[in-house]
Amino acid sequence: MSIFKGSGVALITPFKDNLEVDYESLNNMIKHCLEGETDAIIVCGTTGEAPTLEDEEHLMVINECIKTVNKKVPVIAGTGSNNTAHAIMMSKEAQKLGADGLLVVTPYYNKATQHGLEEHYKAIANSVDIPILMYNVPSRTSVNINPDTAIKIIKDNDNIIGIKEASGNIKQVEELRRLSLEQDVLMDLYSGNDDDVIRMLNNGGIGVISVCANITPKRTHDLVCKYLDGDVKEAVKLQNEQTELSNVLFSEVNPIPIKEACYQMGLITESNVRLPLTKMEEGNKKELVKVLKKQKLI
Repeated sequence: MSIFKGSGVALITPFKDNLEVDYESLNNMIKHCLEGETDAIIVCGTTGEAPTLEDEEHLMVINECIKTVNKKVPVIAGTGSNNTAHAIMMSKEAQKLGADGLLVVTPYYNKATQHGLEEHYKAIANSVDIPILMYNVPSRTSVNINPDTAIKIIKDNDNIIGIKEASGNIKQVEELRRLSLEQDVLMDLYSGNDDDVIRMLNNGGIGVISVCANITPKRTHDLVCKYLDGDVKEAVKLQNEQTELSNVLFSEVNPIPIKEACYQMGLITESNVRLPLTKMEEGNKKELVKVLKKQKLI
């Protein structure tokens, strides 16, 4: 059974000027997304700057999110690591806190082999009882889950149920889809790129894990739901609007621009990021504000 269909927001983690977690702004973001009919909250992923969070903070943010959401939609916790033992520990703790599922990125930097990926995900899956989504984003990790490997991992592990695909390689997605049908493997496929949702849905996808949804939760929800309901024309219109926004939201490394956008919209009190990330450059900020105004978001 799928954890969700539709739009899952890749939630930011707001920081105060002293770079402590701003829980008031975090709760404001969650409420904003829920009001916009977001179908799931993905907390402490890449967009949530998980690599800069200490373990205690990481778990506190997950816990705060679970409490604020209060079962209205599923909460999926990012617990991936390049250290399998650490990923297991974080996954167990997230399950104890009440997470509905886990998002586990491929082990970055170590550059595991395909067999290493199989063993990594198997070890994590065996440590918890809740559903797991793999996260394939080779531009950040230098590791790609090959389609046959992804299918094997899902076949061999009952609680690994799908993948967030952010490779940007549509031929790989098509192969993933072909293998899943050929081998009769149930697989939940989510787009990891806001400018690529329609193509993913065309290949059997059931949703998106979205950066844009931090500021356009209703549009992102509607984009997926319109397509799944058969209103492809309206879905394409919404995709075009989303792509224009996505282009400026990825003019610098995520989550720098989305945090600036949330700040410009008054959703968070500061646009702070933790080093090695830095605040948005003025030229890119002007372009971002221009698009936000054009789309009547500010």
